[in-house]
Amino acid sequence: MTETPAPSPRALRRAYARHVPVGTRWGDNDVYGHVNNVVSYAFFDTAVNRLLIEAGVLDIAASGVIGLVVESGCRYHAPIAFPDAVTAGVRVARIGRSSVRYEVGLFRGDAAEVSAEGFFVHVYVARATRRPVALPERLRAVLEGWTVA
Repeated sequence: MTETPAPSPRALRRAYARHVPVGTRWGDNDVYGHVNNVVSYAFFDTAVNRLLIEAGVLDIAASGVIGLVVESGCRYHAPIAFPDAVTAGVRVARIGRSSVRYEVGLFRGDAAEVSAEGFFVHVYVARATRRPVALPERLRAVLEGWTVA
């Protein structure tokens, strides 16, 4: 059995540009007594989309341009379980013409190191055609503010 690699130096709370509280629920725990891996992915999606909505660059019902997930991954370092308080740290690692790589760290309580560090890539497409489009300037400006060196 291989050991889980240690979190990267970029996995500290301060290495993320934005922070969003995400609550655990009783049903998030699996039979092994911790938050199931699919819930971690839901936390990633929730945190990023909440920030996009709060920034005014995503209207889930009406935006002409939407992000579709084309790739994702996660490394787990420590368990999270209900009723833990969890914060998702969000940063942008790469901005392309029509794509963005988000990196998200899940932090249990006040921990400085991540319990899970993940990523996903959005390709932005026209809602009507589902064809890739260039990032709108307002969206690009918001995302540039979430970039951490």
